[in-house]
Amino acid sequence: MADPNRSALMDWTAEDEYWRSNYKNRPYAGSQSYDYYQPGYRYGYESANRYQGKKWEDVESDLRSGWDRFEHRGERTWDQIKNAVRDGWDRLTGRR
Repeated sequence: MADPNRSALMDWTAEDEYWRSNYKNRPYAGSQSYDYYQPGYRYGYESANRYQGKKWEDVESDLRSGWDRFEHRGERTWDQIKNAVRDGWDRLTGRR
């Protein structure tokens, strides 16, 4: 039987590769490196998995408060990373 955590990690690996190649095309990217935004994409990806069937508008406040507890967040604030989180969310939910 497949380990679901391994499957999720493998899926994140594919997303990570996608965003690493495409983040510069996003209007918020500016001069920041991919490593700056990567935690946001991952949080959006993981959150979309966790809140399947929910709309961004319905969970954004939960995601905002949860960002401070996200283990990979680094020093970024919600306001600094929100657009990357939304992109990660939208890509997984098919809204992008």
